[in-house]
Amino acid sequence: MPRTHAAPTQMLMAWWNRLSRLPGGRWMFSVFLGQLAPYTGTMGARVEELKPGYARWRLRDRRKVRNHLNSVHAVALMNLAEVASGTAMIAALPVGVRGIVTGLSMEYLKKARGTLVAECRCAIAPVTIEREESIEAIITDSAGDVVARATATWKLSPPQP
Repeated sequence: MPRTHAAPTQMLMAWWNRLSRLPGGRWMFSVFLGQLAPYTGTMGARVEELKPGYARWRLRDRRKVRNHLNSVHAVALMNLAEVASGTAMIAALPVGVRGIVTGLSMEYLKKARGTLVAECRCAIAPVTIEREESIEAIITDSAGDVVARATATWKLSPPQP
């Protein structure tokens, strides 16, 4: 049976704060997160920055993530956007608030080639009743062009008494 974590925000940020300062620590954190979310770990993305409400991830362009059009596969882009939005959101959740993704949508704007960066910024208002929150992740290429834009919808539940 999978383990659940009562305070995912604290765990995520504790590991980030512990590892990100070490040589190779961001890589270790990315691998650690890939162990918690094995499918996400398969694409080999690496976290560059993480703080409450902000995450930036990088994905190298290589054969493993390409499609038949010689560009980064749409599902790899969705996975990259999901991990960026998920880590930004989890890092921003107040203590005791539970969140789960209930929807993901993606707009593909141009072929994605080269190293890609996904960024997500979000601010979470106090959660006193169950509600939905939508946040956006933007993926850019090395020229700074937006190649894709994703929206993640989260169901947020307040702390249980």
